[in-house]
Amino acid sequence: MSVAARTRTVAFLFDIDGTLITTGGAGAVAWRRAFDELHGIPADIGKFTDAGMTDPEVGRLTFASVIGREPTETELARVMAKRIDYLPDAVAESEGYQVLPGVAELLPRLAEAGYLLGLTTGGAEDAARIKLDRGGLNKYFSFGGYGSDSPDRAELTRRGIERARSLHGGRLDPSRCAVVGDTPLDITAAHAAEAVAVGVASGHFSVDDLRAAGADHVLASLEEELPL
Repeated sequence: MSVAARTRTVAFLFDIDGTLITTGGAGAVAWRRAFDELHGIPADIGKFTDAGMTDPEVGRLTFASVIGREPTETELARVMAKRIDYLPDAVAESEGYQVLPGVAELLPRLAEAGYLLGLTTGGAEDAARIKLDRGGLNKYFSFGGYGSDSPDRAELTRRGIERARSLHGGRLDPSRCAVVGDTPLDITAAHAAEAVAVGVASGHFSVDDLRAAGADHVLASLEEELPL
């Protein structure tokens, strides 16, 4: 086998929010409704959390900020479950929902070329699938690493790569996996998992921000060519 064949990218794992789609704030709406129903406080997660955090982190930090103490395991589970209850309607109602430029063309092309396509997202798996469903994107992704696997972004990225390895027959080096995301946290998690980090400046961070975060490759959007 040639060096090129041994190092060719086999799997792409995509972040969701800001990379594949924007929900137009539907996620924040669902969180706000959940906190309002359970605790009488329409909490704004944007005041307490940053882009790229996992759902368990978002729930915990928001709870601690608005309630004034850390949630118990039961309280955190309840607010996360209630958020999922509200998410389908919030996504369906969102006027700002959008599949981001280049995505609708890129995913079928990668699938047709034989790449493994997965997700690496701080969202819980059920939340991820709800968000992708409106854009018709679920069909492209057979595996992933999710916030429901771990509150730690690096660990959930490793889980996604392990699942890619299973689909590839059990022998897939992380260096042949590319993690595609729009935040510095995605870049850090990719490197912690020993994968290639591809930054896409389609969210809140610029090309320069993602380069400064150490991305191996940076694209302005997914209309540009991925490093294959």
